[in-house]
Amino acid sequence: MWAASGVGQLIEVIAGSLYNLLSGCMIKQIVVCLLLGIWVNEGKADFSEKSKELNEVQLNMNAVQQDMQRIQLDQKTLNNQLAEIEKKFGETAAFLKKLKEQIELQRQSLTHIRQEIHTLQNEISTQNEELAGQIKAAYAMGQKEKLKLMLNQRDPALASRMMVYYDYLNSARLTKLTNIEESLKRFDRLSRQKQDETRLLVHTLQQKEEEQSALDNAKYQRKELLTHLSKDFYSNGQQLRQLNESEIKLKRLLASLQKTTDDSALETEQVNALSTPKNDDSGNKEDSPQLKVNFDSLKGNLPWPVSGRLTKKFGSERAESSWDGVLIDASEGTEIHAVTKGQVVYAEWLRGYGLLMIIDHGNGYMTLYAFNQSLYKRVGEWVEPGEIIASVGQSGGRSQSGLYFGIRKKGKPVDPLEWCRK
Repeated sequence: MWAASGVGQLIEVIAGSLYNLLSGCMIKQIVVCLLLGIWVNEGKADFSEKSKELNEVQLNMNAVQQDMQRIQLDQKTLNNQLAEIEKKFGETAAFLKKLKEQIELQRQSLTHIRQEIHTLQNEISTQNEELAGQIKAAYAMGQKEKLKLMLNQRDPALASRMMVYYDYLNSARLTKLTNIEESLKRFDRLSRQKQDETRLLVHTLQQKEEEQSALDNAKYQRKELLTHLSKDFYSNGQQLRQLNESEIKLKRLLASLQKTTDDSALETEQVNALSTPKNDDSGNKEDSPQLKVNFDSLKGNLPWPVSGRLTKKFGSERAESSWDGVLIDASEGTEIHAVTKGQVVYAEWLRGYGLLMIIDHGNGYMTLYAFNQSLYKRVGEWVEPGEIIASVGQSGGRSQSGLYFGIRKKGKPVDPLEWCRK
C-alpha cells in the first residue's frame, strides 16, 4: 500500500511538472484529466495499475512534447512566410507608388505636347494667312516681272521704289515659307512624340494593373496567414513570449549597431586628425557629407515623423512589459519623414516590428520607425530633415496600421514626447 501511495506521489510530481512546463489550453486539459483519473482511482488501484498509468502518462508526455516541437517548427515556418510576404508586399507597394508617379508625369507630358501641337496648329494657320496676303500684294503690283521694272525708265524713282517693294515681298514670302516648313517639321516631331508617350503611358498603366493585382494577392495571403497563426498558435502566453523575444532581439541589434557606429566614428576622427582640412574662399572648413547634427540641441523641437493621434505613449503598459517608444495612429500608405539628418543603418524586417528602419544621427542617438508598409531608403544612404523615408503600414503581424516611433540614446530608450514639438 505504501508503494502504491509512493507511486501516486511520484505521478503527481511528474504530472505537476509537466503541467507547469507545457503551454496551451488543450495540453493543460489533457494533463488535468489524467491527474483527475489517477486521483479518483488511487484508493482502489494496486501497484501494477499505478505503474500502467505512469507509463501512459510518460507516453502522453512524449507525444505532447513531440506535438510542441512540431508546433514550434510550424510556427517558425509561418513566421518566416509572414516576413517574406510582408517584404514582398512592401516592395510591391513601393514600386506601385513609383508607377503612379510615372503615370502622372507621363500624363503631364502628354498634356504639354497636346498644348504645343494646338499652339503650333494656330501658328501654321496664321502663317498661311500671312503668306496668302503677301501673294495677293504681289498680284496687286500689277503682275510685273522684275526685269520689266528694271527696264522701265519713264519714272526712275517709281521704278526704284517698286524694286525695293518687290525684293521685300519676295524676302518676306521666302521667310514665311521657311517658317511654315519648320513648323510642319516640328508638328511632325510632336505628333510622333505624342504617339510614343501614349504607348508608354498605356504600358505603364498595364504595369500598374499587374502590380496592383500582385499587391492585392500579397495582402490576401497575409490575411490568411495571420488568421492561421492566430487560430492555431497565438495563445496569450505565446504572444507574450514572442514579444519578449522580439524586444531582446531589438536590444541586441541596437547594441551591435551602436558599436559599429562608434567604431566608425572613431576611425573617422583618426583619419581627420591625420588629414589637412580643405578651406573654401571664405576661409571656412569644407563641410563633410559625414557631418552630423547636434542632436542634443534639437530636444523639444524635433518634428513628428507623421501626423496622428498617439495611441500608445512612452512607458504605457504593453502586455507584461511597457512601450519604449510611441505608437502613432496613421492610415496605411501615409508618408513617413525623417525627423532630422542622419544615415540609415538598418532597413529590414524584424519579427515583432515588421519592416523597421533605424537612422543614426551621431553622438549615440538613433531614431526607429517600425510597422512600415514600405521602406524607401537603404542601409548607408543619407537622409535630410523632412525627407520621405518610408510609408505607414501594419507589418510585423499587426491588424491595424500605425507607426512605432522610438528614440535611443546610446541604446537606451528616451521619451519622444520630450524631444518632439508639442
